[in-house]
Parts: sequence; C-alpha cells; structure tokens
Amino acid sequence: MQLATLDWILIISFFSLFLLIGLIVARQSGKNTQEFFLSGRNMPWWLLGISMVATTFSADTPNLVTDIVRQNGISGNWVWWTFLITGMLTVFVYAKLWRRSQVLTDLQFYEMRYSGKEAAFLRGFRAIYLGVFFNVMIMASVCLAAIKIGGILFNLEAWESVLYASAITVAYSSIGGLRGVIFTDFLQFIIAMVGSVWAAYYIVSMPEIGGLQNLLTHENVADKLNFLPDFSDTKSLLVLLIIPLAVQWWSVWYPGAEPGGGGYIAQRMLSAKDEKNAIGATLLFNVAHYALRPWPWIIIALASLVLYPQLSDIGAQFPNAVLGHDLGYPAMLTNLPAGLLGLVVASLIAAFMSTISTHLNWGSSYISLDFYQRFVKPEASEKELVNVGRLSTVVLMALAALLALALSSALSTFAILLQIGAGTGLIFILRWFWWRINAYSEITGMVVSFIVALTFEFIDFGLEDYEKLVYGVAITTVSWIAVTLTTRPTATKTLANFYNIVTPYGKGWRPFKKIAAENDIPLKSTNDRFTIDLACMLLGIVFVYTSLFATGYIIYGNWLGAIILLGIAAVSALIIFKLWKRN
Repeated sequence: MQLATLDWILIISFFSLFLLIGLIVARQSGKNTQEFFLSGRNMPWWLLGISMVATTFSADTPNLVTDIVRQNGISGNWVWWTFLITGMLTVFVYAKLWRRSQVLTDLQFYEMRYSGKEAAFLRGFRAIYLGVFFNVMIMASVCLAAIKIGGILFNLEAWESVLYASAITVAYSSIGGLRGVIFTDFLQFIIAMVGSVWAAYYIVSMPEIGGLQNLLTHENVADKLNFLPDFSDTKSLLVLLIIPLAVQWWSVWYPGAEPGGGGYIAQRMLSAKDEKNAIGATLLFNVAHYALRPWPWIIIALASLVLYPQLSDIGAQFPNAVLGHDLGYPAMLTNLPAGLLGLVVASLIAAFMSTISTHLNWGSSYISLDFYQRFVKPEASEKELVNVGRLSTVVLMALAALLALALSSALSTFAILLQIGAGTGLIFILRWFWWRINAYSEITGMVVSFIVALTFEFIDFGLEDYEKLVYGVAITTVSWIAVTLTTRPTATKTLANFYNIVTPYGKGWRPFKKIAAENDIPLKSTNDRFTIDLACMLLGIVFVYTSLFATGYIIYGNWLGAIILLGIAAVSALIIFKLWKRN
C-alpha cells in the first residue's frame, strides 16, 4: 500500500498542528499541578464533552466494532451499548457530586471518603494498579490497533508502528498537560468523524459493494442487520443482551464507562467550570459516543463481509498482518483513493493520539499526585510534581508499547479487562449512597475480582466468557458485601466532612445522620432530588437509544420506524430539558 504525496501532506500537517498546540499551551500548563492535570478547572462543557468522545474514539474502537459485527452482527454491539446506562447515571447523578468534591484526582477521593491506614493504602495501591497496570493494558490495546493499521496500510513492522505513532503523542502530552490534550482532542474528533463518514460513503459506492441497497441485501450481510439478537437463539440472547443489560453495566469497571464515574471521565468533570458544565459535558459525551459515532464503523464492517467474507480471505490478502476479524476495518481502508486515504489515516492517527494522550495524562496524575507526592515526597514542589508527571508519560508509553507486541485481538483484550473489573462496579455506585461502605469494601472487591480473573484465565473450568463474567460478579459482590458488614465503619468525623462537602442524597445515609446527631456533629441540610435525577437518567437512555436506532432505520430505508423513534427521542429530550430547568 502506497500513500500519495497529498496523503503525506495531510498527515504531516495534522501532526505538526497537534505538536504546535502542545507547545503553545506548555507554559500555562506547566505552572502547577492543577493546570497540568485539570487545566485550571476552567473548561466549558462543550470542550470537555468533545474531549471525552475523542478519547473513547480510539484507533482500536473501529477495529473492535468491526470484530463484533463480523462475528455477531450489529446486535453484538450491546456488549458496549449497555454501558450507556451507567453513563447516564453519571450524567444526572454523579457529575455534580464529583465536581463538588474538589479533589485533584478521583483517587484522592479515597482519603476524603474513607479513614485510617486502609484508606491511604487503597489510594496508593490503586495509583499503581490503575495508573500503571490497568492503564498500560488499555493503551496496549490501542497500540495493537496502530500495529494492525500500520502493518496493512504502510507495511510496517510492529515496533515501527508503535514508535512512529506514539512519538508526537508523548511529546505534546508531556509538555502541554491536560489543556493541550483537550484542545487537540477537539480537532482530532472533527478529523476522525469526517474521515470515518467519508470513508463509509466511498466504500459503499465502490463497484464491488454496489451501493447501500446492494450491501444491505447481500447474502453475507442480510443476517447481520438486526438491532436485537435472535430471541429464538437462547445463548446469543443471553450473551449479547440479557447479561449486558442485567449484570454488566452496573457490575463491571471499565475505563470510560465506570459505574459512578471515575478515571479520565472524573478528570474531565473535575476540570469543568462548575457543576452545570460537568453535567453538560458528560451528557454531550454519552449522546455523541452512543448515538452519533457507531454507524460509519458498522457500515464499513458490513462492507468488509462482502470483500472478505472469511477470516482466511483477509489473511490471504495481507499475509504479514496479525490476523483477526478486527483487521476487516483497516483492510477496507486500502481501497480509498489518494487524499481521502490520507485524511482517513490522519483520522485514525488522531483517534490513536487522543486516546493515548488522555491515558498518559490521567495515569501520570495518579503517579505524581497519588503516589509520589502522597507517599514518596510530600514536600515536593509544584514544579517537581509536574516534572514527575511528564517523566511518567514517557515510562507509561514505553510499557504500553512493549505489551502491545504480545497482544493479538482488541476483542479479547476487551473481554480480559471486563473480567478483571467484574463485581467492583456496584461499590463505585453505592459508596456515594450507602455510608457503611468502607475502604475494606473496595480493597476486597479489587483483590477478589483480580484473583478470580486470573483463575479463570489460567485454569480451564470449561466455562464460556459470559459464564466467567457472571461467576466473577457473584463471587466478588458476595465477598465485598460480607467484608463491609463485618469490618468497622469509616470514622464518623471523616464521613461528616465528606457529607458536608458533597451533600450526597439517598436513604443509605439516614443511619449515619442519627449517629451524627447523637454525637452533636452538624450536617448540612440537603434537598434530595434523586427522583427527578433518576427520571432524567431514564429519559436520557430512551433518547440515546431511539436516536441510535432511528439513524439505523434511516440507513435501512425504514422511514416509518425512523419517524416514530425520532418522535420518541424528541419528547424525551423535551421532558429532560423541563426537568433539568426545574432542578
């Protein structure tokens, strides 16, 4: 595959622009840790929302969706569509709570919510566990996509793809901080969306595909178009819909879709100007992430079934590539003409860079603030902490690149990460609602889920992946609940301080209020509007799903179905607006 001069001009121009942005904001970002890791807590909702979307629009996401569609059809996407539920819960319930907390990182929350040495241990351990181990796993899966794309489009060796793709990302991430990441994210999202939509349009118009109608009626595609799994196929229904809807969304911790918010999503909310902007940012993110972006990837994935119906067909065409169904996406891109190919390649590079840069800044914040400052050198100056953050970005990128060379599939990596986080999600939801949850609850959930994941990974019990997930959730949940009820509660003074800062709502705090009253500890009065917030959450879910499937019906030519769904979406949005205005 050879890129034309025009393609190279586009790619180099975008590279240069991203690096220039990092250089421009470097001085401002390097002032202190709040500037470097939270961009001064002064970001507007629209910029933060686009940044979140750009981060989740990683180079491996189109590959992952292609893998899913080729093997399980469009309905297979419920494995990640169900995370919308926890996303909307974050929008209307947790965004304002996070912004009120005023913490610099979501790990600082631990010593605000919990007490004792166990809280300090939890903060320090998760700084390494999430900031290094888990973070490197995520970045490695993104680097794997770069390896596959580089192998097909440029005939690059694996190490060459990772080296070239990460060099500039590390440069502007380390000098520009979160401000540089957010500004470049905005441009990268525009480039990525234009590239994916244009590529889908061109590919469908290719003579080999013959237009949208021929694609949708092709024998390799026709049985892949349903939005819901086949209800007569019990196993598919269970794996693709029931378990994700009934278990996965609330029980699994996954970066970008954490129950109760967390990770880089919390980082963006903490960077917002105020609570209103934090809510608006997460709402924009969830609408764009689930309703706006998937269809161009889905269309290209379906088209790949026409040109490469079997995995062996991809292997025959690209013998040097790391074989997998996720190769269907980059394989289709080889058919693009000069100019468009350069734009699409630039969009994939932009997607890679936006995801990696966010994970580098997020992970380095854990290392610098939650580990180095908290446990190694509490008296470290702001400049020193920023420098530790910058050095951490380089180390994290090197570790991710090395791990990427050992991976083979984006979907398999996704499954491993889900299993490791199985059963911990409910803790992150309830810790804001139930006073009794303590540091031991989180330590137990983290340790048990990890041990169970390793056990299932290295010992063959004859279980399917969905069975491993359910058993992992059950074992982990029972374990942390038992530990919660048999260990001492968080210190009353710590809980009172947390309550007065965050003012959480819910009946789960009533027993603590009685304890506080008995000890003459004053607590702020709260206006519990959980019912309204829950209603907004449910309406938000309806709005996004109906918008997503209305777009699908328009593509299918089912105008009646599209009009009905768009009508439901419009009514849902109107009610949300009225409730939100009242709130």
